[in-house]
Amino acid sequence: MIETFELSKTFDDFKAVENVTLSVKSGEVLAMLGPNGAGKTTTVRMMTSILPPTHGWAKLAGFDVVKQPEQVRSHVGVLTEQHGHYERMKGLEYLDFFGELYHISKPVRRQRAKDLMERFGLEDAINRRVGDYSKGMKQKLALVRAMLHNPPVLLLDEPTSAMDPQSAKQVRDAIIELQRDERTFMITTHNLNEAELLADKIAIIRHGRIIASGSFDELARQFVGETIMELRLQGAVNGLEKDLAEWVKIESTGENWLRYQVPSPQETNPVLIKKLVEMGVNVVALLPVTQTLEDIYLQVVKEDESQQSKKES
Repeated sequence: MIETFELSKTFDDFKAVENVTLSVKSGEVLAMLGPNGAGKTTTVRMMTSILPPTHGWAKLAGFDVVKQPEQVRSHVGVLTEQHGHYERMKGLEYLDFFGELYHISKPVRRQRAKDLMERFGLEDAINRRVGDYSKGMKQKLALVRAMLHNPPVLLLDEPTSAMDPQSAKQVRDAIIELQRDERTFMITTHNLNEAELLADKIAIIRHGRIIASGSFDELARQFVGETIMELRLQGAVNGLEKDLAEWVKIESTGENWLRYQVPSPQETNPVLIKKLVEMGVNVVALLPVTQTLEDIYLQVVKEDESQQSKKES
């Protein structure tokens, strides 16, 4: 549903986006992460036929962004950083206006607008002027507008920014629910916890280049390393790490705990537990040490900075 190949954009001598290649299947969520100025917004603008690429190509819902811009726009919902609200209009009037632009019949667009406003907790504001909405309410209204024509692909730029925790959860729940209908999402975000929760795939962009991409587990294995387990015991370790070194790589130990790396916990841990029981060791807990997307992101950026320094030296 989202496919790009070496998508690039150059402004004079500045390479804003360079050779971005992505593939997102129906029903998947791709989270694109990166600092401000990394090329996220420029990528989205090319994918929505707003900016023509300098090189490469992109297809959304099977339509080429250069050759078939009208079909792309009719099959894609977009939430941009600048919403372009008409603040003198009431909420329903605003959505009705955009529904008409999408050639949706009046009864259908009115019903969709009401249903979506209710889904995001805006039903009490449907007849209030948009200028009286809070910043978070305006963000949700922009998301409703992006979904009004029932698109199979949604490109969302910071979808929960400026929202209170309850509103942000409503948006995340809606994304999860829409996935079940085989909707496809690309989300740009600085909220790493949100990306980890929602995304099937993650792409990290820096200086216009994709420097890492894959599922959370794939990126964790590639950049953070094997799964780390923590074994907590009833009593002291007392040199137990030497006995376990045959099965696992010991990383660190404490008075009554030890941590070890293991490539396949589902295979190794049952064997390890059986061995400990045979040795008469009382196990209190065996838990994975949480690897976060923040750990992965920082390591990816660190390695990219190191590679760039070597090229420049």
